[in-house]
Amino acid sequence: MTSQPIDEPIRVVDRRPVEWLPYLLSLPALLVCIGILIPFVTALYYSALRFRLNLPALKGFIWFGNYTNLLYDSEFWNTVSISLRYTAITVGVELVFGLIIALLLQRQTRLNNLISVLLLLPLMTAPAIASLMWKLMTNPNFGVLSYLVSLAGVSDFRWASSPSTALFTVVLVDVWVYTPFMMVLLLAGLRSLPQQPFEAAALDGVPRLFVFFRITLPMLSPYIITASLFRLLDAIQQFDIIYAMTQGGPGNTLLVFQVRAYLEFYQYTNVGKSAALLVVLWLITYVLSHFFIKNWLRLRERSHASA
Repeated sequence: MTSQPIDEPIRVVDRRPVEWLPYLLSLPALLVCIGILIPFVTALYYSALRFRLNLPALKGFIWFGNYTNLLYDSEFWNTVSISLRYTAITVGVELVFGLIIALLLQRQTRLNNLISVLLLLPLMTAPAIASLMWKLMTNPNFGVLSYLVSLAGVSDFRWASSPSTALFTVVLVDVWVYTPFMMVLLLAGLRSLPQQPFEAAALDGVPRLFVFFRITLPMLSPYIITASLFRLLDAIQQFDIIYAMTQGGPGNTLLVFQVRAYLEFYQYTNVGKSAALLVVLWLITYVLSHFFIKNWLRLRERSHASA
């Protein structure tokens, strides 16, 4: 009896070279991710410690002790309040001013393009330098703005040196520096909108206010949310302008998260509390950004469905 040969499946060896290009292109993103995670994990580690630079012998894990102490600290809730108020006021004012300027410069003419370039000059100035410039202009003794205010009949306006006007002063500087950022993003959004709805509204004689609130704003909403999100993430972490103008004062008037964390580390040498403040700031930023991104995705899905 002869045995029949068994047909074995032919194995095809793939000798194509490995495509390394996708991995090489994703390498910078991986390095950036690692660069972000290392400081974040370090902050989480130090926030779980009782660690003062002037008392190294007391260093030890207290886990959530720093966070528990913050919950019962009235200064912490003042920091949360002033940080959120500062963020809401600056983002709101800059959004309104940026939208108004973008609407005025919407038509692409040489004059409008020149004005838009000139309006970018404050954005090219470092916030710390801009703050020092405004600090000189608001000096009660020789500042040009103090002189102009005195001509209007307001004498002894204290600007950043008074608790009642310190927030107004730093918001004024922030608006001067970052309104061009809002203007650029919204202007790009306005100029990229499809023109068919506006042309149809013009043929039908639709009033301009109706066109603005029913056509322009809904179509511009994704750009508004994007611009507001970028500014929110920056404003809630503001340090340069506030510290250069007031160092967080007068008193605790402007002790926002970044300024207070800075003072806790360098002035009071409390590393654990400083790290806990920064972790809480990250948590608040994450919640706010998640809310904005969720609304942005909802608006994009609605626009795609309507299209």
